[in-house]
Amino acid sequence: MGAFHYTNASTVVAARSDFHAGEESMGDNRILVAYASKHGATAEIAERIAGVLRQKGLQIDVATTEGQTDPGSYSAVVLGVSLYMGRWHKQAVRFLKQHESVLSGKPFWLFLSGPSGEGDPLELLEGRDVPPSLKPLIERINPRETRVFHGSLMPEKLGGFERWIIKKVKAPTGDFRDWTAIESWAASIAGGLVPQP
Repeated sequence: MGAFHYTNASTVVAARSDFHAGEESMGDNRILVAYASKHGATAEIAERIAGVLRQKGLQIDVATTEGQTDPGSYSAVVLGVSLYMGRWHKQAVRFLKQHESVLSGKPFWLFLSGPSGEGDPLELLEGRDVPPSLKPLIERINPRETRVFHGSLMPEKLGGFERWIIKKVKAPTGDFRDWTAIESWAASIAGGLVPQP
């Protein structure tokens, strides 16, 4: 699949969701888990990934892409992008474009969150995982791996127009995230970052 390194998968919002560079010491051994989330589901996935990485002994900061965090201050980066109505969160796109040269020069993992319903989340997207306009950018950055996780689509968190849309398209509602798959993927990332004895 070209530069897109996929693996199959079926997927407590941070108290510090907007970490600004300079607020704490960020050594070269710190890992950034950044995310762009519309209704909080992707943020929760990012927090779960960060928790697993911390358990493996890594120093982790979690930050929304809407902040002023500089990924260049970190030794590796994990980015979570919410998919909503087939589109990537605009703040994630801005983050990728702004920091392309930095991200392409260090270990970088990308996960997408959004498909609702049962079945393989990548297949549920029917080829709409990476918009054609973004494929050249992602190929240049060349993530070590891109993973697609199920998302959460809860009507009570949506506005009136959003609820009308999901009813019209008959989108499955509920929380479909596979936490076991998420934690397993996070552990695989740690395996590539934790120094081996």
